[in-house]
Amino acid sequence: MKSNRKYYLAIDLGASSGRAIVGYENKGKICCEEIHRFHNVMIDGPDGLVWDYDAIFNEVKTGIKKAFAQYQITSISIDTWGVDYVLMNHDEIIRPFFAYRNIRTNDVVDKVHSIIPFEELYKKTGIQFASFNTIYQLYDDYLKGRLDTATDMLMVPQYFSYLLTGIKSYEYTECSTGGFVNCVTKQFDEDIINALHFDFLKGKRISQPGEILGELIPAMQKELGGNAKVILCASHDTASAFESLDTPDDALILSSGTWSLLGAKIKEPNTSIKSYEANFTNEGGVGYIRYLKNIPGMWIPNSIFRKKNVSISKFDSYLYSSVYKETFDVNDPSLVAPKDMEKAVLKLLKHNPPKTDVSLLVSIYNSLALCYKNNIEIIENNLNKKFHELYIIGGGAKNAYLNERVKELVNIKVIPMPIEATSIGNIKIQIKSNL
Repeated sequence: MKSNRKYYLAIDLGASSGRAIVGYENKGKICCEEIHRFHNVMIDGPDGLVWDYDAIFNEVKTGIKKAFAQYQITSISIDTWGVDYVLMNHDEIIRPFFAYRNIRTNDVVDKVHSIIPFEELYKKTGIQFASFNTIYQLYDDYLKGRLDTATDMLMVPQYFSYLLTGIKSYEYTECSTGGFVNCVTKQFDEDIINALHFDFLKGKRISQPGEILGELIPAMQKELGGNAKVILCASHDTASAFESLDTPDDALILSSGTWSLLGAKIKEPNTSIKSYEANFTNEGGVGYIRYLKNIPGMWIPNSIFRKKNVSISKFDSYLYSSVYKETFDVNDPSLVAPKDMEKAVLKLLKHNPPKTDVSLLVSIYNSLALCYKNNIEIIENNLNKKFHELYIIGGGAKNAYLNERVKELVNIKVIPMPIEATSIGNIKIQIKSNL
């Protein structure tokens, strides 16, 4: 074992990879050590895109075992991507585990909006329109009869916490992404729940980050070789990432990973007509609202070059010499879940397609930078406020070419923060809960 200081375990599960990070406080700073990492992908099966949560949980357990073997762990907390969930009939799991990029909701959106117009949904929840939002996934479940026996719906981080503790819970930042939490009360919106027949959510209480769930159940203690408290962090990964930074009021934050989440911390939700028309989202934070635009970030190049079995970093030294200038709309619906991402991008560049992989990557980065620029202008207009700094966190903070393109396009100070932002935010909440 290491020294007598307190150690905390952050399980950070993204839509592309998962990690177990041990953190501790040293002279006011949070230090992190990655002890386990694994690849995470959606599976294209008979039901479309699904997750293998059994395999993911096995990796989670491996990470906890490694942590217990090396440290005296005080507490554990789990964060994941948003909108996805697991249906349960008491303690029985209802399968399959649909993934948010599954196209099953395409025919459901109009049906939901015929019951509750999106403008009304937006006023209640402040959440952007996206066809994969939990509200549309759940309504598809209702229409298919999957809710007939459902007694619970646990968002992904709370499902894994339940497997560890036996305690079911609902956490604000994660639930807020789904489109059915009232942005004022911070609880499930009763009108939405009643109108869409989500009866199993009636009476369910949404907890704020920092709540202690309990210790590991005896079977888990035996299997994993130790015991610790399990705490609800800001369990949506972007919420934890935002919590890692103490930024000035005139700063924007760009969480750059599979998704690019661009926005600011604001005190109250902004559900104005301008925000509605620009499809900005008001997601839950720790005592604030994360006013954001969701942009398809590294999902685009990663999808292309993973299929080619080529590391993107291979092209870093060649990007600056490229003279290719064509860009495309990174928010084009054809890029949500294409069978072949490269073909989908090339179709958008058909008038002057790139001839090399370097030119293709340059086009993607330039298109992302242009999208950031346009949305920064919209944020400033919607909030009637000028921002002077842009903090970039997540894997994209290390992307020097993309960061320079943003700096060139936007009159703003760009501050890359190549830190373990999500894990730091996760661990910060654990530390406060253990005081």
